[in-house]
This record gives sequence, structure tokens and C-alpha cells, in this order.
Amino acid sequence: MKHKNLFLGITAFILASFFVQPLFACTNFLVTKGASKDGSCMITYAADSHTLYGELYYRPAKDYPAGTMLDIYEWDTGKFMGKIKQVPHTFSVVGNMNEYQVAIGETTYGGREELMDTTAIMDYGSLMYMALQRAKTAREAIKIMIELFTEYGYASSGESISISDANEVWILEMISKGPDYIPAKDKDKKDAKKIDSKGAVFVAYRIPDGYISGHANHPRITTFPKEDWKKSISSKSLDKINNPELEVIYAHDVISFAREKGYFKGEDKDFSFSDTYAPLWDETGKLVDYGGIRFCEARVWAGFRKVNSQMDQHVDYILGKSKTRMPLWIKPDQKLSVKDVMEMMRDHFTGTELDMTKDVGAGPYHCPYRWRPMTWKYIDKNKKDTTNYFHERAISTQQTGFSFVAQSRAFLPNPIGGILWFSVDDTYSTVYVPMYCGITKVPETFKEGNGSMTEFSWNSAFWVFNWVSNFAYTRYEDIIKDIRKLQGEMEEAFFKGTSEIDKKAESVYKTNPKKALAIITEYSVEQGDKTTKQWEKFGQYLMVKYLDGNIKHEKDSRFELNGSQKPLLKFPKQPAYPQEWYELIIKQTGDHYKMK
Repeated sequence: MKHKNLFLGITAFILASFFVQPLFACTNFLVTKGASKDGSCMITYAADSHTLYGELYYRPAKDYPAGTMLDIYEWDTGKFMGKIKQVPHTFSVVGNMNEYQVAIGETTYGGREELMDTTAIMDYGSLMYMALQRAKTAREAIKIMIELFTEYGYASSGESISISDANEVWILEMISKGPDYIPAKDKDKKDAKKIDSKGAVFVAYRIPDGYISGHANHPRITTFPKEDWKKSISSKSLDKINNPELEVIYAHDVISFAREKGYFKGEDKDFSFSDTYAPLWDETGKLVDYGGIRFCEARVWAGFRKVNSQMDQHVDYILGKSKTRMPLWIKPDQKLSVKDVMEMMRDHFTGTELDMTKDVGAGPYHCPYRWRPMTWKYIDKNKKDTTNYFHERAISTQQTGFSFVAQSRAFLPNPIGGILWFSVDDTYSTVYVPMYCGITKVPETFKEGNGSMTEFSWNSAFWVFNWVSNFAYTRYEDIIKDIRKLQGEMEEAFFKGTSEIDKKAESVYKTNPKKALAIITEYSVEQGDKTTKQWEKFGQYLMVKYLDGNIKHEKDSRFELNGSQKPLLKFPKQPAYPQEWYELIIKQTGDHYKMK
């Protein structure tokens, strides 16, 4: 989802935020098979938008007659973009994962605004979902996206894309080349000719096995190998894309285009994609995109910090005090389970310099959320001085539409090996439910088209989970304990359940693939709808327990009576506000509330 990248420093960043659409921001982490406990490749994605309804997309495999044209609609807006050629056969896709275990996620970084191409057809969402319908491997997905935007143009701003299959994980960063242009060196010539700039410049980097990576609305690929043909190829050599030694695929003009536009003047070996197409600092060394660090890179740091004990060395960088950037990938201290990766997606900066539970904005119950806008102004009492401020942007945020952990496993048949652990709403208080990539339908309560952003429904997982989380925000430090307990129990049950279904479906698949698909479909659909109903009952329990600011006594999740024959509850606990909150009240009101 989109993040407005700004180049004029924190002041311009804040001013601009009042005049553009609300900031969207997503978070991705990438885990190679050598970095996971069971040899899975994994990518994560949180689609964070205040206007995105969380639902599970499903596209069955389909055949098309020769000459079929496909209508393309912009994913963010629904705007008709144009038509492209359809392929003879498309693959089945569940959410952001296809039947061959290929998974794709993204984060938008914006980049240089003048490079937007309003005449192009392919936006980032269309590229992703077309690739999922057509690719059997991550490399093939990258090749398809390159071919699509080369032929039809790229209509979005800068984008970082995670692509995985059962064996490899790649990050692709790209940006449109904008409208036709005159090279910087020819701008003063009267007879200068414009250059056709259709398409995009890009770099795709394979994450080394045993390592993890991440991106969060700012490009992270800096320098990359360009000379060793065994390890890197240009877009003119896509026929070599399946070379097992290949590490990098890049646009043949990724550097020359930057020179022609006047963005880069150094030697090729020093060329950095991120620092050229979305700079954090200008040529003089002045910080020009504080938001790119504090709102974006800080989330990558927070996720890395959960699995690597050395990340605090980068604190000065995420505070904007150091130019030493974090590495594109890191090695976790220990190999990661699916649960570990889920927990990477659950973070509020707690225990760090960016902790949001410690200041008055957290309220008396230490809520780590801040309502939008993210940036705000403080005007002193004399109305002479205006100061710009901001709220932190953590990985876990209230406006998440949906999120997932895509798990691809080479040791199982494709329809069974891929699991899209799917959830709706805030990652910290949601439950990730297993959706096998080979299923033939999705749960009713998660299904695309079941509900909307403007009408509440008890038959919608999105609304049920939002109902519970929004109630939790009112007394956060107490209610979140109940949520996390049940969340953990349910996800642990899913881990055990999928282990059993894996074995059962794999055994049946050898002789009857169709029956195996029925087994994984029945399981996924049942777990999805059951989870929604269980969460609804849980929300009712929370409402009873925390009614009117009280906390009822309970034992084994049942509320205790007072010991008499009559059905009367024990008088509920009425916990006081924390002492620091009383101090704030006294500081603001003096003796106004003092008992006489």
C-alpha cells in the first residue's frame, strides 16, 4: 500500500500530510528456507489502509480462448487502466499465494514523484496478481512482471515487492521511468529529442539462504553486483534467469537512466538504487526524508530486533542521527518457526527508544496506538510559535485490512505445501488462520464480497475482529492479556491441526489428488468460519468481564458468585488509575479535585 515519500525534510513532510490522502503503509518480512526451522520459505504482508476492507481473494484456475483480452483495473482505486493480452491458462490463487506455492507481497515507497507515468496500464497490484495467475516459480513471477511493465508501461510510484516459492525468496524494487524526457546533458540543446521512457527501472535481489530481509515503504536495495554475469543479469538477458547461481536481475538502464535524469553522477560501482531513486539524504549530506527512516525503516529494525540481538547498534540510524544504513538482510540468532514470524508482525516498539506505552498519549491503560493524523502541529498559547510533531508508526497498527504469513514447503506436493496464514485487522490482536494454497473455495466469513467497509456484519471476520480490538483499545493493558492468551491457544491448535492434515492429505494425494484437495479445502473453510464464531463469543465474554470500567472476578473463565443461593456476582474489582495518571491530573488541575 502507498506511502507518500517526501524529499524536503520533516517540515515539508508534515505540511504535505495535511494536503494529500492519508498515509498508507505496509510491512513485509522475507525468510529463506535456511533461516526457518522446517525448511520453509516465508514472506509476510500487512495491507494497512484506513479504507481497505479485509477479505480473502480467490481466483480459480481457468482456460481462455486465443486472442482473449483482459481488462485491467487499478487495485487501489478500481479505475479502468486498459486491456492486456490474456494467457491461455491461469493458475488458482488464494489471497496472495497460488497453487504452485508462489507468494507475493508489497510495500509502496513513492520515490521521485516526477517519474509517475499516467499513460501506463499496469499498476503494482495488477502486476502482482497477474504474476500469481501465471507463474510457477518466484523467478518466473519476476520475469512476467518485467515483461508486463515493459510492454504496457508501469502506472504506479516506487514499489518494493516480496516474491517467494518453495525454494527461494526475492525482493524486487522498481520505479516508473515517467513520461518521455530529454536527457539532462541535452536540455540546453534546441534540437534535443525526447527519449521514450515506457516501463520501469528495477533491481531484483535473491536473499541468501540462511538469512532474512524486510521492507516497509522505503527501498532497501543499495549497491549490487553488476559485473559477474553468473551472479547478475540485465533485463536484456532474461533467458538466463534460471541459472541457479543468479543473485541479481536489474534493468539494463537502471544506472544510465539515472544519469540521463541527473540523479546520479558517480561511478557505476557506487550506484545505489535506494539512494538514487528515493534518497534519504541530499548531495550535501542533509537529511531530506526523515519520514522514510522514522516511519518506515524503523519498522524493519523493530522486526529484525525480535530475532537478532545485534540490532540495537542501528538505533542512531532509525533516529535519524546516523547515515549508516541497516543491511538488506540479517541472520537470525536462531532458525525461525511460523509462530516466530507471526510475532515479527506483532510489534509496538515496546522496550525500545520508540516505545509508545510510556507517554501521556498512551492514556492510563498504556495503549500503544495513536489515532490519525500521524503528523500534527502544536501552537503555543501566544499563537506565535508553531511546532511540528508526529506519532510513531509501528508494525502493528489499527488500520490493517488484512495480513498474512505465506509458508511454502518444498518437501510436500504444491497444493498441500503452501499455507497462507491469513488474518484480518490489527496484527497484534488477530488470529492467523491456515488457508492451504490448493483449496477450491474459501470460508464464508472471509470471502471476498461478503460485507463492506461501510456496514457492520456478524458474518464478517473483518468486523468481528475489529469489534473486539476496538473494545480492547479502551482498557488495553488488561484486555490485551486475554486476547493474547486465546490467540496463542488457537494458533497452537492450528499448528497441530495442519501437521495432521499435511500427513493425511499427502497420503491421499499420491492416489487421488482431487480427494486430497477436498480434505485441505474442508479443513481451511471450517477453521476460518469457526474462528470467526469463536472470536464473536470471546468478544461477548470480554464485554461482560470489563463492563463499565470494572473487572469481574472469574475462575477458569467463569465469573464467580458471592456464595449465596441467589445468582449474584461478587462485587467486581474497580482498579484505580496508575499513580502517574493521577499525577498528570493534579498537574493540570491543581486543587480543583482536592477533597475539602
